[in-house]
Amino acid sequence: MISSSSPKRRLRRVLAAAGAVVAASLVLAGCASGSGSSSDDASTKAGGQFPVSITTALGTTTIKSQPKRVVALGWGDAETALELGVQPVGASDWLAFGGDGVGPWLKGAYEKSPKIIQTLEPSYEDILALKPDLILDVKSSGDKDRYAKLSAIAPTVAVPKGAENYLASTTQQTTMIAKALGKEQAGKKLLSGLDDAYAAARTAHPQFAGKSAVVGAYSSEGFGAYSSRDSRSTFMRNLGFTIPKAIDKQAGSAFSVHLSDENLDLLNADLTLVLPIYVDAKQAESNPLFQKVPSVQAGHAIVFDDKDVSSAFSMGTTSAIEWALQKLPDEFAAKLG
Repeated sequence: MISSSSPKRRLRRVLAAAGAVVAASLVLAGCASGSGSSSDDASTKAGGQFPVSITTALGTTTIKSQPKRVVALGWGDAETALELGVQPVGASDWLAFGGDGVGPWLKGAYEKSPKIIQTLEPSYEDILALKPDLILDVKSSGDKDRYAKLSAIAPTVAVPKGAENYLASTTQQTTMIAKALGKEQAGKKLLSGLDDAYAAARTAHPQFAGKSAVVGAYSSEGFGAYSSRDSRSTFMRNLGFTIPKAIDKQAGSAFSVHLSDENLDLLNADLTLVLPIYVDAKQAESNPLFQKVPSVQAGHAIVFDDKDVSSAFSMGTTSAIEWALQKLPDEFAAKLG
């Protein structure tokens, strides 16, 4: 536990220690990559038993006892903690829901509102003032400096090994957070329920199997598309759709790719979805080049105009996905014809 005469002095200590934490985390990451399964074995204890160790892309994090004050910073990390019955004292609102920073599928889940922490550039002083004993930064940037500063405040669960730049899957995010909170059985139950929900949707819509789908985005900078590893595309794949390989080729290791006017045809598929980002849906729909995409001309495209539905589709947590599964598959089927 960090102690000092004032939060600002404690913060200076934290930032001064960050360099040492970076070095230590890199050593741990190297050891983890060479050890195969030793740290995984250490983290397979029965739910709720501590200490527990979790391997991340930036090192191995050890949590000595049941966390009581959790700060959740990664995309959807706070929702995942709430689903597992733990209420973060601090959280980031990635999709600008306002209020407690969660979607309507978790309305009223907090008994006491969390401190809302900025997303890309969090205030380490605000985090320190919350006196956390665990920080969740699972679906995040994987930035080493950010990880070092957070780890100097409290044990931090960073991005999964092998995943970076906001590409933690729903399974990875749920499993890691459940383990960190001592809620492994609850985590397995959440994922099992999600599997059942996907299976029911596939059974109801067998026509999705083998059809191609592209999940695009439209902002003030133009159009883009999400790679097959992004949670939005994973949603479609779990329904039976395939994501065109050309999207992944363009995206490389990133979760999305910007599409120039010249390659807007990459949005073409059996089903084309577009998520407006801080712009009106009509701006995307009326774009003359978008109107020339074959799937759009054929009426096989959806531009989301309901912010809640778009957010549920984007969030990637089990509760958000199940909420979206109640609303979207029938609309997809209607657009496929």
